[in-house]
Amino acid sequence: MTEQDKPTEAINNETVADTPKNHQAKSSSEQKRSGLIGSAIAIAIIIAIGGGIYYFTQHNNAKLVNENNELKQQMSELIEQQKADRQRLDSLLASHTEIKSHASEYEEQLNRRMQELQAHVNSLSSTDVKSWLLAQADFMVKMAGRKLWNDHDPVTAAVLLKSADSSLAEMNDPSLLDIRKSINNDIANLSAINQIDYDGIILRLNQLSNEVDNLRIADLNSGDAKADDESELSGDIADWKQNLSRSWQNFTNDFITVRARDGSEAPLLAPNQDIYLRENIRSQLLIAAQAVPRYQEETYKQSLEQVSTWVRAYFDVDAPATKAFLTEVDELINQPIATEMPDTLESQPKLEKVMQTRVRNLLSQSGESEAPPVVQEQDKQPAEAQPKPAESDVHPAEAKTSEQKV
Repeated sequence: MTEQDKPTEAINNETVADTPKNHQAKSSSEQKRSGLIGSAIAIAIIIAIGGGIYYFTQHNNAKLVNENNELKQQMSELIEQQKADRQRLDSLLASHTEIKSHASEYEEQLNRRMQELQAHVNSLSSTDVKSWLLAQADFMVKMAGRKLWNDHDPVTAAVLLKSADSSLAEMNDPSLLDIRKSINNDIANLSAINQIDYDGIILRLNQLSNEVDNLRIADLNSGDAKADDESELSGDIADWKQNLSRSWQNFTNDFITVRARDGSEAPLLAPNQDIYLRENIRSQLLIAAQAVPRYQEETYKQSLEQVSTWVRAYFDVDAPATKAFLTEVDELINQPIATEMPDTLESQPKLEKVMQTRVRNLLSQSGESEAPPVVQEQDKQPAEAQPKPAESDVHPAEAKTSEQKV
């Protein structure tokens, strides 16, 4: 309602206010008007609510669409990643399967090889074991001969012969009793050889070399010293005749010197030359010590005899140290350093003959029997490339038989 209508309405109200009908009509029209206003307000509220709801729903729909698109994109990425992981897993499974197949093939090869080795071990008979024992005994006898003739060591040679006899005893073969008897004879012959203490001889020679400095040079002018004592002048006046005679004797001795010489006297030694003499004696003792481990008995005795000659010629043989020194030298000269060794061992040719008749025939038979199966296993290999298990199996025995030729 406008302001212009208000005076009109006021006038109308004043005109009809006095009448009751006009009053009722006026109240009804106001009610209608207020109802219309309320309806309009309600409709406006409904429209506003509906617009708000529409706007909110549209906004939410747009937001949901965006989120849905993002989820779809993430889903596609996850699907692609899953496909890549599946491909990787498939490749790993394929490689694992391949490795497993190779492992199974290798295991089969190992099992086959173990079966072959087991069969080869089972094929070894007591004859093969006896052949090894016989070859071991032959090797021990040959080593005993080398220790006997090269090193002059009968003790070690006897020990080796006893080991050979033990190997033959393990075979329990009556046909080898003759060889065992020969081995025992060789052991008895070696036990009868006199043992020489070579180390003790060398130690005694070294001790003599240390005692050379304790020897005293012989006093060759002892007679002249006694004459000098007799030619000394007396301090008593009553001995003037004796002093005159001694003075004349001393005067003549300054011009002419007479000494008694015979073949028993030692040659003269120049002053301070005993150092060279002692070193020469030490050198001869060293030569004797070096001749001991070489079994050079002639050189050994010549050196000691030269030492004995020099000591008796230049040193005081009556001194206790010189007497003990010469006694030790004489004992060493009489000590032999070379022993007679047997030229051969009785058991060696017999054992070598048995080796030739048994072991070598066994090796040739085993080589012929084992060669065909190896050719069957190697189907397509050339003949030159095929292995020879027979030779590899008997290699140690062949090595020992080759030592016989040496």
